Amino acid sequence: MKILLIEDEPGLQTAVRHYLEGEGYTVTTAQTFRQGATKAHDYDYDCIVVDLMLPDGNGLDLVRALKNQQSTAGIIVVTAKDALSDKLTGLDAGADDYLTKPFHLSELNARLRSVLRRRLFGGQATVQAGELTLWPDQQRVSVRGRDIKLTGKEYELLLFLITNAERLLSKSAIAEHVWGDAMDAADSHEFLYTHVKNLRRKLMAASCPDYIQTRYGAGYIFSTRTP
Repeated sequence: MKILLIEDEPGLQTAVRHYLEGEGYTVTTAQTFRQGATKAHDYDYDCIVVDLMLPDGNGLDLVRALKNQQSTAGIIVVTAKDALSDKLTGLDAGADDYLTKPFHLSELNARLRSVLRRRLFGGQATVQAGELTLWPDQQRVSVRGRDIKLTGKEYELLLFLITNAERLLSKSAIAEHVWGDAMDAADSHEFLYTHVKNLRRKLMAASCPDYIQTRYGAGYIFSTRTP
């Protein structure tokens, strides 16, 4: 899952980024309103975590802008204020949830998972795709009840393909989402071919149909439809 963290406190930003990366998220950071607004406009994210009190602007204005742009990203606002009015204002602006500083990193993770379940999977704890079952909170995958061991990136690759099933995804779009924004400027995406090949091999070794189709020169598409 790809997260944009907009937080101006260097120590907190570093702690949150390291924790979330350890939990398997791909995290992009911004320290100012301007940086956050630019990244939120230029790239797609599954969820955006934004501090309301930024040095050059109010995070609520960014929330409102994202809603006006019909962004599909989940939004969690973070505030140092404990006033009920600030929380309600954030939710009224379009945020999905809020956290008050100081907070435990495990609590942020729980809120993220909850928002992502609602946004991407309709609140369901599991995702079904053909003969595949995924448990996003556990990063667990099975074929007909048989668990498959995937690397973190293989899992994120599979989840991204499934959440965009029946859509042709370019190599650059996949690489950017799974490996981070810097990948959109990569000279080559040959490494993606290796990851897709390994993922396919593991799935098919577990007797899973080959749902990942290659469109040479264009990208990949995940489809459970019978040809």
